[in-house]
Amino acid sequence: MRKIGVDLGGTKIEVAVLDDQDEIIWRERVATPKGDYAGTIIAMVDLIKRAEADCGRVESIGVGTPGAISPATGLIKNANSVVLNDKPLKKDLEARLGRQIFMANDANCLALSETRGGAANGATSVFGVILGTGVGGGLVINGQVHTGANAIAGEWGHNPLPWVNEERELPGPQCWCGLRGCIEQWLSGPAFERDFAQHASLTESAERDHVPAKEIIQRADNQDKIALAAIERYEQRLARALAHMINMIDPEVIVLGGGMSNVDRLYEQVPRQWADYIFSDHVATRLVAPVFGDSSGVRGAAFLPELGGRS
Repeated sequence: MRKIGVDLGGTKIEVAVLDDQDEIIWRERVATPKGDYAGTIIAMVDLIKRAEADCGRVESIGVGTPGAISPATGLIKNANSVVLNDKPLKKDLEARLGRQIFMANDANCLALSETRGGAANGATSVFGVILGTGVGGGLVINGQVHTGANAIAGEWGHNPLPWVNEERELPGPQCWCGLRGCIEQWLSGPAFERDFAQHASLTESAERDHVPAKEIIQRADNQDKIALAAIERYEQRLARALAHMINMIDPEVIVLGGGMSNVDRLYEQVPRQWADYIFSDHVATRLVAPVFGDSSGVRGAAFLPELGGRS
């Protein structure tokens, strides 16, 4: 049966239609209306309607979102796209579409997608990591999304960066959640850009303009010293943060998603460093890139109705 997946991100909304072989046969993206909840709903509905206009009516719709649905209120919580917080996103989408949808955290969708023919195919425990506008995490155990009693399972982004360098990393950047030093404020794409800018400003070649993460990586590949130092700091912090999660949940596979997952060197450099912090004599956990690239989340969202989703 044909199914629709929706990936609602901080910068883009993507909708895809999958056929009965789980192949993407239609896909389109638009920019997420920044700070506009009503506009976000409209954009999602319009994309879904365009998909069905081109492909015919689908059997089911799954949506991946930043944050999660609160079991207590039914409202979105913990989204780094803060305009979504305390809003009845699922209810509002269902009202506009006139049908049931299934919804889960975007990192859960990433992990779910990669367990189905992807980089974590066949693994019984998968930790999905979003390194994008924000930092999220999700768990798939034995092929099932594990949300937890409070719908926050795997949400490592708002734990503090572990094993901090007291001189350079305390008290840590202020986070939108109200705390300081959250992993998200060290490992998101914007955090990486901020860290680079702060260190660049200390040199004679001070950066006056914003430098996007992609360009910083290109400079590092060309052996620019400031950019290379920035990515090395990022790798070391990511190694510490992932080691913390391995010590707690011990997954077989960690799969990265989001814009920073496109940095190829992470997959070699981070596992080289995380062993120093993992409480084991041997580390079997694999760090992998998503086989389905930046469309893995939308693909995983389409599978949510088959699991029952969070309705």
